[in-house]
Amino acid sequence: MIGKLRGKVDAIGESEAVIDVNGVGYLVGMGGQALARLTQGADVEVHIETYVREDAFKLWGFLSERERAWFARLQLIQGVGAKAALAILDALGVDELESAAALGDASSFGKAKGVGPKLAGRLALEMKDKPPPTGRAFAAGFSVAAHAGLASTQPNDAPTGNNAAREEAVSALTNLGYGETDARRAAAAASRSNPEAGTGELIRLALKELSK
Repeated sequence: MIGKLRGKVDAIGESEAVIDVNGVGYLVGMGGQALARLTQGADVEVHIETYVREDAFKLWGFLSERERAWFARLQLIQGVGAKAALAILDALGVDELESAAALGDASSFGKAKGVGPKLAGRLALEMKDKPPPTGRAFAAGFSVAAHAGLASTQPNDAPTGNNAAREEAVSALTNLGYGETDARRAAAAASRSNPEAGTGELIRLALKELSK
């Protein structure tokens, strides 16, 4: 199985790219947002989800391990295949996806192309109260905390300031004795209500959510 490729971008198509690794061109399926971030001829590291079927061998690529981990997690939901998972990642991005999962927000999942109300509701129901995926430990700079955006040496996986503050708020809430699931849900709700809030303000808003 292939877990990661490091090479040069040889070609970029509408739904895939060719990554040249020491003269071997790997055809990798990718989402629109990831493809838009590629530059032909540039060095790139692509995290790979390998699919092997009786009649097919397919590589799906992502510019961060966090994205790949969510791609795999989404497909655990009945009715979500690779294309639907890519569409959800493209529509939401990993930060909003994590918030939507924590809050059970069907309307956010419904933004994705091809995701109707029934599937959006199933995603919200089945992903709520579950911790985010941890990803693969071998990824550079990837730790148990990194899957949530706290640590990564990959520039395309760098967290936004708000996401880092949200994770610090989650850590503070769990240290206060709240369960991780409740802490994540409260921090996600607080972050959504005030996207520019720092850690202290997010903790205050999350505590308010938890007191309801």
